[in-house]
Amino acid sequence: MRRQIGIALLITAGLFGSPAASQDGKDEVAGLAQNIIAQQINAFLNDDAKAAYSLASPEIKSVFPNAERFFDMVKKTYAPVYRPGNYAFGRNQISKDGTVAFQEVLISAPDGKDWAVYYELKKQQDGSFAINGVRMKRETSSQGI
Repeated sequence: MRRQIGIALLITAGLFGSPAASQDGKDEVAGLAQNIIAQQINAFLNDDAKAAYSLASPEIKSVFPNAERFFDMVKKTYAPVYRPGNYAFGRNQISKDGTVAFQEVLISAPDGKDWAVYYELKKQQDGSFAINGVRMKRETSSQGI
């Protein structure tokens, strides 16, 4: 099951480009994406599995059919996301049709390791965005966040 999510998350790796231009509502979409990610990180920090799960896309929910299983997977597989020390938003990209947003989040984990975390968010039928995947990359540069 983790392999399926991992493969789906790796697909997003090459889709980052330059920062989104401030036209055609892209800044608004980027702001919405960042807000959703911040809400989910806060839910993790508060051990609120239900709130964190509510921000996941239907595709993620089909793999993890309840909040507890989703939360356990995040704790085991994405520890820096589950318990970030500090984090800051980096680059983002919005698809031309505005239905997919990619957002980089730079995380300094409590263990002192730095991570670049790439979120994919997809627009839902009601117009909201939901987190559809996360890919993490260990940062090895000497500069912290």
